[in-house]
Amino acid sequence: MRTKTNMEPTRENRSKMLVSHNATSPVAEAFRTLKTNIQFSSIDKDIQTLLITSAQPSEGKSLTTCNLGLTLARSGVSVLLVDGDLRKPTMHKYFNLSNLMGLTNLLIDDELDLGHVANNIMDNLTVMTSGPIPPNPTELLQTKKMRHLLRQLKEQFDMIIIDSPPVMAVADASVLSILVDGTIMVVGHGVSSKASVLKAKEQLQMVKANILGVVMNKVPLNGQGYYYYYYYGGDKSKREKKTGIINRFLGRFSGKKR
Repeated sequence: MRTKTNMEPTRENRSKMLVSHNATSPVAEAFRTLKTNIQFSSIDKDIQTLLITSAQPSEGKSLTTCNLGLTLARSGVSVLLVDGDLRKPTMHKYFNLSNLMGLTNLLIDDELDLGHVANNIMDNLTVMTSGPIPPNPTELLQTKKMRHLLRQLKEQFDMIIIDSPPVMAVADASVLSILVDGTIMVVGHGVSSKASVLKAKEQLQMVKANILGVVMNKVPLNGQGYYYYYYYGGDKSKREKKTGIINRFLGRFSGKKR
């Protein structure tokens, strides 16, 4: 397995690794809460493979995927992040990796194995980029080899998190959702309409995806166009102005806040 020893993300991408800035920040705490909720979301079946998607582009699914992976890895869980967006991949940019070798190479070349395409980022965190963009992403994700690959990966990692294209854009997310143990939708405040989110939910339900819940992102908490987070038990003066960060993990589209 390739080891990334000189990871130097750009300033823009470094700013997206929200949980790296301050382990005690409200953002880091929000991701720890998300991690815990996922772990308790299924009593009868362990969640070992997880799909992160959204209804529309630019809702924060890739940001959520990367920061959730970092959070789990820091807690001692061995994590593999997979860029399953074979149309507009971004994960390699977050970690400043080459995208010449990745998932698509593994799916089409029987001579390759995980060691040829995976990148060890830090203890417990491995990243598999998308690889070259194929002409037939949906068909490639539907292959028996993709199913077989996931079964193999489950033997090597505690948690596999896949970033996928938006549900409403293409069928890829629906295809992937039936291969994993659970699916989470990221909803960006002001990005998707309620009708769009509900349509995406219906589309996932049609293929019998196990929808674990929704992550609300970019939510203005004070209603005045700013984004605030509060330290539990802390001084209100410490509240931080943030944009594009996780607000809360909600239930199964029931509209009930947790």
